[in-house]
Amino acid sequence: MIQFHQEDIATPKLDKNKISDWVEQVAASYGKKTGQINYIFCSEKRIAEVNKQYLNHDYFTDIISFDYSSAHSISGDLFISPLTIASNAELLKQAFQTELHRVLIHGVLHLCGFQDKTADQQSIMRKEENKALELINFTK
Repeated sequence: MIQFHQEDIATPKLDKNKISDWVEQVAASYGKKTGQINYIFCSEKRIAEVNKQYLNHDYFTDIISFDYSSAHSISGDLFISPLTIASNAELLKQAFQTELHRVLIHGVLHLCGFQDKTADQQSIMRKEENKALELINFTK
């Protein structure tokens, strides 16, 4: 089950059913089923608190993934900061919705086992994000 929550801000405008179907399709393309996935939209302040408390990182980020997946089923809590996404979209000269969808699937790709710590991993992650975005035509 894929759910959308907000902690201290409003949830950005998105088609929850379309996103849920898309996430299931992307997971299936890696041989995974979707378990419980929680998208939790929160402020920059809140995501920074989560980042520091649980990961000992003292900086803002657009997404933090907590992975509870098993061998064939992906599950997790995905904390997302729409304000950080908006800032990144502006810097990258992307539409907010495009960047939002990229971040939504970025978290799912983490749950599927993809990492982004090294330059090589980041390159692979970007290719997988683009492939997923094309799947649902969010980039058009």
